[in-house]
Amino acid sequence: MTAIAYRRATPADGSALAAMGRRCFAETFGAHYDAADLARHLDKAFGPAGLPAELADPKVRVMMAEEDGAVAAYLKLAPCGLPVEHPAGALEIKQLYVLQPWQGAGVAPVLIEWAIAAARDDGAPALFLSVWAHNARAIAFYRRYGFKMAGHAPFSVGERIDMDPVMRLDL
Repeated sequence: MTAIAYRRATPADGSALAAMGRRCFAETFGAHYDAADLARHLDKAFGPAGLPAELADPKVRVMMAEEDGAVAAYLKLAPCGLPVEHPAGALEIKQLYVLQPWQGAGVAPVLIEWAIAAARDDGAPALFLSVWAHNARAIAFYRRYGFKMAGHAPFSVGERIDMDPVMRLDL
């Protein structure tokens, strides 16, 4: 393995990030959803109007990790849009995706530390995220950084709606 490089994504990275996000979501969660619901979600989240289009929004920042030019992971940071009480100026980690070969390799800590530092630099009072209720590994990871449970929010995958835990880190 060569060294992992980190950089801010640009709109030119849209298709590569979308392909990686689609793969990561399908590998991680695909077995838990109906195939048609999964396909609708993947098209909405990672199709041209999804992640690629979001990269043109100056309020959305994506830090990506690459190895040999291939996307290994990314974190998307944006204004908080979760339907839970949150202070003005709060930010949200919308996605933190790490492909299997890089899980446990120190990539996620670099990305989360970047997000926390970026939120603090922005003067954000808090950082929020939602996480799949059955992803104990992710919940434990976020807790190590001081995130605490702050409610629940709906997350739809096609026609299925899950009520995912929302976590909050006061900055």
